[in-house]
Amino acid sequence: MSADPASGTDRTVYVRLLAEGTNVWRPAPATELSDGVYQLGEPSGFDPRTELWEFPPHTRVRHATKKFADGTEALVAIAIA
Repeated sequence: MSADPASGTDRTVYVRLLAEGTNVWRPAPATELSDGVYQLGEPSGFDPRTELWEFPPHTRVRHATKKFADGTEALVAIAIA
């Protein structure tokens, strides 16, 4: 059973990439479901053979706001919901 994506709000949630040697965050489309839970989408050009995501596309995640080195703030995935 899946939630109706039309019921949520589309946002961008950043997902940490693993095995990169440095901190790398990938922007992913996401739909807000409820209570701060987002379902990650699959971005155009995603290739699971070249990117190892901490939380793969279609995962339901909890988020937090992160301030990046350039001073911008964005939502990041922090845990499976």
